[in-house]
Amino acid sequence: MVSRNVFIKATGLISLVTGLFSETYSQNKRSDLDPVTVTASVNPIQTSRTGRNVFVIKGDRFLELPVQSVDELLRFLPGVEMQMRGPAGSQGDIVLRGGSFQQVLVLLDGVRLNDPNTGHFSGYIPLAPAEIDRIEILKGAGSAIYGAEAVGGVIHIITKTYASRADGADTLAVQAQAAIGEYRYGSVQAGAFVRKGRTAFSAGLLSNNADGQPQRGTRGFFHNNTVSISASQWLNDQWKISARAAFDHRDFGAQNFYTTFASDTATEKIKSWWTQVQAQRVGKRDRLVLDLGYKHLVDQFAFNKSSMANRSVSELVQAQVRDEIRFTEKTELTVGWQFISKKIASNDRGNHTVLQSGAFVVLNQQLGEKWTVSPALRLEWNERSDAELIPQLNISYHSGNWQLRGSGGKTIRDADFTERFNNYNRALVTGGRIGNPDLNPERSWSYEFGADYYLNSRFKLAATYFQRFHEQLIDWTNTPYAEMPRKENLSPTGSYALAKNIARVNTKGVELDGQFQQRISERQELWVNAGLTWIESRSNESTPSLYLSSHARWLMNLNAQYRVGRFSMSLGALYKYRLAQEAPAIGSVLNRDYFLLNAKLQAAVWKQQLRLFIQVDNVLDVSYQDLLGSVMPGRWVMGGLSFRL
Repeated sequence: MVSRNVFIKATGLISLVTGLFSETYSQNKRSDLDPVTVTASVNPIQTSRTGRNVFVIKGDRFLELPVQSVDELLRFLPGVEMQMRGPAGSQGDIVLRGGSFQQVLVLLDGVRLNDPNTGHFSGYIPLAPAEIDRIEILKGAGSAIYGAEAVGGVIHIITKTYASRADGADTLAVQAQAAIGEYRYGSVQAGAFVRKGRTAFSAGLLSNNADGQPQRGTRGFFHNNTVSISASQWLNDQWKISARAAFDHRDFGAQNFYTTFASDTATEKIKSWWTQVQAQRVGKRDRLVLDLGYKHLVDQFAFNKSSMANRSVSELVQAQVRDEIRFTEKTELTVGWQFISKKIASNDRGNHTVLQSGAFVVLNQQLGEKWTVSPALRLEWNERSDAELIPQLNISYHSGNWQLRGSGGKTIRDADFTERFNNYNRALVTGGRIGNPDLNPERSWSYEFGADYYLNSRFKLAATYFQRFHEQLIDWTNTPYAEMPRKENLSPTGSYALAKNIARVNTKGVELDGQFQQRISERQELWVNAGLTWIESRSNESTPSLYLSSHARWLMNLNAQYRVGRFSMSLGALYKYRLAQEAPAIGSVLNRDYFLLNAKLQAAVWKQQLRLFIQVDNVLDVSYQDLLGSVMPGRWVMGGLSFRL
């Protein structure tokens, strides 16, 4: 177990690094710590005027940091808790502000990625890192704009082709990285972005493969591969057409990913196909956008060699149209409509279809030079529940280096197919998680207020206090056979966790985020992103629920790079303090806390374009788990070459 002294030292390190160059701020040009975001209010607006806590990171940072996949990048970003089950894109649950992994909405160029089968697949982002322009993280309620699942927050990934402008300069950008390491690890990531006149094109590849480290009678192997391609074409000054296609295939060891049974030696294979198309018309005072998306995912899960594999095919069809209208320089209105069709065909969960739709309106109103008010209202309809109104209000006061902000709104989430029908279609179930078709939708009210301070645009500090009041929260709760609502295919001697509506759950917390970037000289540069989060959740249920009890009470994230001349050093670090758990049947212990450190050392061998690097994951060789039973790798050494043009 890592002591709290490690946590104190880690937070002290953040303060030392961010304060080290504070005296040189005034000597530098303005940097982009207050970027334009589209996630907080759909209309492009500076983050300091959104009334929300929004974190933005550029896609170019990916090659600099000691990570192999997009979900590993997310785990080191301020306020994001990744509950990892495996490395290099095998599986990781995204948690924001203590919500469950189903309560985070993931968007790719404005189109939702969340799979209707289960939120465990939200981290499977069908995209090569080379195509990412930026990642925007909206912390807190977003249902008034985006509908269901935007409870704890929104992860929005925006790509270079979709972000390209009609008046952009001609560009050719190429990046590639190849690495080998212990346990027959091999990795390739490559991509190119080309913009010529009114045409933009990008393509990319991400491949991570390894035999994996030894586990209980098996190995944590993975073969995770993604291929993606996209293009945008401005037909004239008004019309732009964009399209994307991707194929994602992941094959990995999944021992104790979902159970703590000794008989669990699971493997899992996931194939998904992703396509999306966008058409937009830019007028004198408005921008009309039509988005279409289609996702097809095949999940094959084998509990052990002697069991029949679960095979589930899910489909997600969606369409969205919105019109962003600028009445004056200070008044903007967005109106939109969304349609979603969710479908599953499964030998475990059965065959089901759910339709839902929503209409929304968002106003951005600037009052004077300092105040911005952004009310939003959505009418959401789901064929499993009644239509309901979802309001949201954001307020921002921006003066000089300070922003004061506040927000309040309603959020909703309906149960996914796993929560409703898991193990429902099998002949006999002797233990595990049992779905509940009678689940009610979740509803909650979220409130937050905070302040941001910008010091010469080189250093930003953000502090936020938030509360969320849940009703009918959906989670898995250990339930005796006698209390199961349906017993037809259950064994009386089995041990079960039932999906239930927990009557009330109250969550509160504090977020502290810091961003620092400094070009010290022509040869030296430093940037640091760090976050510290405290969260407390209380329920009126006497029996702890599975995922509610797993989120970190204390969370520290850090990613940083220091470059001097031809050499650079980057770090990814996190600290978690949470409820300790144990599973004696498999000899598994989830320690109360742990500190994880990844490091990457690079040396330029040709200009700054070709670099030799060595990377060490889990430098301190910490034994840790994010979810009970899912053992994460110890120290792992790898190295290779990276190229950027």
